[in-house]
Amino acid sequence: GMGFYSDPHCHKLRQAIGEVYGFDEKNVFVGNGADEVLAFCMMSFFRKGMKIAFPDITYDFYRTYATTYNLDFTQFPLNDDFTINVDDYVDYDGDVILANPNNPTGIAISVSEIERIVKKNPERMVIIDEAYVDYGNESCIPLVRKYDNLLVVQTFSKSRNMAGARIGFAIANED
Repeated sequence: GMGFYSDPHCHKLRQAIGEVYGFDEKNVFVGNGADEVLAFCMMSFFRKGMKIAFPDITYDFYRTYATTYNLDFTQFPLNDDFTINVDDYVDYDGDVILANPNNPTGIAISVSEIERIVKKNPERMVIIDEAYVDYGNESCIPLVRKYDNLLVVQTFSKSRNMAGARIGFAIANED
């Protein structure tokens, strides 16, 4: 009922999300929208001066969070056709955050290209923001089984049409 606080650990929701994607509840984190999930990622996994890269044309909150948490960020320019040059991120020696498909371009990177980024350096974190994944491209959530350094964020706000519910989640290695 409305007279009770909800479960602060979101066990039932985390179990349900895990079931949909074939993961255990322990691999699912839920927050108040994807923006909060991304903010918690920045607070939890990054320290002042750590290096992170993202495109120069992308979701502006990456720049905002990198600035807020005093990260040393690199913004790689998009190609002339607005695609992401995956090699920039494969060869980069810091952490990576990418919207896939990118926002606002709507252009996606294939799962195999994301895997190239994740696989190249297992010591770096790769965050893939899949807010718009349901609009025609494949999720890289299955890669979480193979790589401990991959964290995938999704939201109920876009294709699931529940923006007012403020539900975002991440799927990653338990650690």
